[in-house]
Amino acid sequence: MAEEASVLFRADWLSASAGGRLAGNAGAVVSAVEVDSRAVRPGALFAALPGERADGHDFIVPALAAGATLILASDEGWKRRSAVLDPALARAGAAAVLVPDSLAALQEAARAWRLRFPSLTRVGITGSSGKTTTKECLGRILARKYRTAVNPGNLNSEIGLPQAMFLLRPEHEAGVFEMGINHAGEMDALVRVWEPSHALVTNIGTAHIGILGSRRAIAEEKRKIFSRISGAAFAWEDDEFLSFLAEGLPVPLRTFGPRTLEGLEGFRDAGLDGWILRYRGTEIAFPLPGTHNLLDALAAIALAAALGCGPGEIREGLEGVEALFGRSEIFRGEVTVLRDCYNSNPDSAARALEFCDGLSWPGRRIYALGSMLELGAESGAEHRALGRRAGSSRADALLFFGAETVEAARAAREAGFSGPVVQTEDFDELARAAAELAREGDLWLLKASRGMELERLTDILRRG
Repeated sequence: MAEEASVLFRADWLSASAGGRLAGNAGAVVSAVEVDSRAVRPGALFAALPGERADGHDFIVPALAAGATLILASDEGWKRRSAVLDPALARAGAAAVLVPDSLAALQEAARAWRLRFPSLTRVGITGSSGKTTTKECLGRILARKYRTAVNPGNLNSEIGLPQAMFLLRPEHEAGVFEMGINHAGEMDALVRVWEPSHALVTNIGTAHIGILGSRRAIAEEKRKIFSRISGAAFAWEDDEFLSFLAEGLPVPLRTFGPRTLEGLEGFRDAGLDGWILRYRGTEIAFPLPGTHNLLDALAAIALAAALGCGPGEIREGLEGVEALFGRSEIFRGEVTVLRDCYNSNPDSAARALEFCDGLSWPGRRIYALGSMLELGAESGAEHRALGRRAGSSRADALLFFGAETVEAARAAREAGFSGPVVQTEDFDELARAAAELAREGDLWLLKASRGMELERLTDILRRG
């Protein structure tokens, strides 16, 4: 995030905002906020956060060497390493703010930064799937009318969202921030940081059900995005939890979708080229394919209209949307690849199969399906369901990748699938099978959770 060279704040501002003890150079200035020491550039604040795999406090010295001017760290984490960290801080001429909890302090500082812009229109988007695409669509539309900030990439968590707050500048009139959660209580922290004035829930699905326990628990957590709302609140018209989401809201819950979006006059499926929409007399060529992307576009239209955008601004914004990495990317060539492997859960996997089955395609369809992670106790049943869907699909061959897909491959065969079925946990074996199967005219679907890195098949298939 070290892309902004201007001064954001000084060390003493962070100390006051985060409620910490200041050590070192109180006048040290910060031009960017980082939580990954590898991204640190001169002038950055490095927030040392404890993690499941690594402790950021172990990377303070490299961050200082890379030019960090300010360190945010826990008292305990600094104390255990003080023999090394105290002289390193002095040599760098930098400062440190020491607090009881470095993540909580980062969140408080981010909230304090956001409060510097009280006139900003604040939009929050959450949901089990589709929130990133909806955010990108809405951000593109609003940028036609307002100076708009959008959180980049996946900076949407209890760590990423606070980091993204520091991208806000005085000139911004609107902000569109995705808010993702994977455990109970996380939305409370996100709402405190961003406090959206307008919010939208794309859907309540099964993503992270292994951690949160049930769809009801997911709905309870997602609903918190509306807890401090003062403007428009939206949810999908066919969501099973629509009534639950509407309970106790300070404003009426409005819906989006093909039946309830006011001004929508029709739409036509253009296959891999996306959709043609008719909205308030304006034709819009929306380039992302699939029903799920259509719903994301309709969600963005609903919010944009509520924020004062007209048909022309909506058209210009939606027609400028581009596929993000791993999300409905299409690579055309001798073999056409639909790469949708940034994330996978039972809902999104079912939609991907339905979309590919529904395409008018002259060649073979081959579906490469990787493990759906974070399903907990539901993993076996959901992978068997995926296998049954794939086994009854229009695919000519199926490839399953990952330990969890053993059940899926078995279920596909039991469903009567007569084409080739490959199941492996070894990527090299998967790659060999894909290279042997692929031929000109194929359509390949790559669908898996991000941790499977199934995008590695793309170059293999395109090389033919």
